[in-house]
Amino acid sequence: MNIAIVGATGNVGRKILEVLEKKEFPIDNLYLVASSKSVGSKIKFRGQEHEILDLDDFDFSKAKITFFAAGGKISEKFVQEASKKSMIIDNSSFFRMDPDVPLIVPQVNSEDLKKIKKNIIANPNCSTAQLVIVLKPLHDLFKIKRAVISTYQSVSGGGKAQMDELIEQTKLVLNNKKVVSKNFTKQIAFNAIPHIDEFSQDGYTKEELKMVNETKKIIDKKINITSTCVRIPVLVSHAESINIEFEKSFTLDEIKEALDNFEGCKVIDNRSDGGYSTPIDAEGKNETFISRIRKDKTIKNGLNLWIVSDNLLRGAALNAVEIAETLIKNNFYGK
Repeated sequence: MNIAIVGATGNVGRKILEVLEKKEFPIDNLYLVASSKSVGSKIKFRGQEHEILDLDDFDFSKAKITFFAAGGKISEKFVQEASKKSMIIDNSSFFRMDPDVPLIVPQVNSEDLKKIKKNIIANPNCSTAQLVIVLKPLHDLFKIKRAVISTYQSVSGGGKAQMDELIEQTKLVLNNKKVVSKNFTKQIAFNAIPHIDEFSQDGYTKEELKMVNETKKIIDKKINITSTCVRIPVLVSHAESINIEFEKSFTLDEIKEALDNFEGCKVIDNRSDGGYSTPIDAEGKNETFISRIRKDKTIKNGLNLWIVSDNLLRGAALNAVEIAETLIKNNFYGK
């Protein structure tokens, strides 16, 4: 199996390498690809150094599967042509809502891989990936009518520059020095910013619309969803507060059992000091953790949940590699 990673020097590209190594993914030849400014630099994988190759010159026919982890503009420019020579798993938002491109979280909708038409598979938004893995088992049992999502997203969702700036801003504030934001619309250190991505005409941000539209595409277009996305001063892991209205009645024991038995989910709900998961607890772990499970007494069949997940893993690298594993397991069915 020959594998290529476009954007190998970025946060998600490096995390894909970590996941491939940890899973002992079968690789004969590995091609690490990036922009010309990174060409010649080296990254170590399984004890061997691999030199970065130039994206502009790379022959995609060398790779059976290619991971794109370099952003929407790069995917827009290169994926269509690359897909004629290689199976593409794209981490950007560019192809997610294309009706001919399956948007996949393997535990939730792997059957959609039968619908591959363009040799392109889309990875969902990091906030969506951890959300749908929780909603799916509950929707199957109790039918979700409506969900209200409030996110508390780490700065790693914006990339390495945002992570570096949070650290720098924190130092400046602690030393009583002036903060000038470079990659955020407001100071992020010791603050919360209710704005991720660009605003649309109706007042929602693109991040919020991604969660709505992608969740509908992955699970059920009939679910009513609304969201508010907030950036918080945390380096890694996204948290989400979820309010759900079901069509059917439920017990909390049924909810916990359904979630704990679903692949990728883990319930941590002890109703005591510290008996819940936080972003730090989720960092470096594969699961989506579910806490604060309780009934919403203001509506019929209402439920409140708190979930946290490592956005670089579950929301990006891990999900992408699991898509590749599913393709291999099924011998690229649908092609």
